[in-house]
Amino acid sequence: METRAAAPRRLIVAITGATGAIYGVRILETLRRLGGVESHLLISSAGWLNIQHELQLSKEDVHPLADVVHSVRDVGASIASGSFATEGMIVAPCSMRTLASVAHGLSDNLITRAADVTLKERRRLVLLVRETPFNLAHLRNMTAVTEMGGVIFPPVPAFYNQPSSIDEMVDHTVARVLDLFALGPALSPAWTGLRGTQD
Repeated sequence: METRAAAPRRLIVAITGATGAIYGVRILETLRRLGGVESHLLISSAGWLNIQHELQLSKEDVHPLADVVHSVRDVGASIASGSFATEGMIVAPCSMRTLASVAHGLSDNLITRAADVTLKERRRLVLLVRETPFNLAHLRNMTAVTEMGGVIFPPVPAFYNQPSSIDEMVDHTVARVLDLFALGPALSPAWTGLRGTQD
């Protein structure tokens, strides 16, 4: 009897037009370092503006970090179909426009189509939403995505691990995000509790 080959582990990473492009880039760098996961990259036009402004990086710098790069206009790409197996999708950072499109099922480009497919196939969708303060529309859209099974993950820095640099804060968030996909051993150290005298 012929056995069916297992599909490679794949993860979709999208970078949209909110501040915090470093999160998407660092996720790609981490996946490349870890190996064993085929990364599929999408970057919106506003996402490119932020990459250039915040990180001074070009397409020649970023594209090689991914295994496959898709145009956001290519709605016929492999990742637009649920038959193309993936572990899920991360949007880092996720603009409020992208959040609204996902919340309302508006598959108007490949980013929002891939997110819609991820939800309908009951795969993990993680949105690093980036805005502050939130207005009521933002909160309702986050609630809608959560009710559909998505994970809202604002990249709020942690201080309990006493980071000494912005890079350490970014790396901690990236580790927590990737750990949600259980791609291998945990990247972020487990919390072991505070040590000290309790009153």
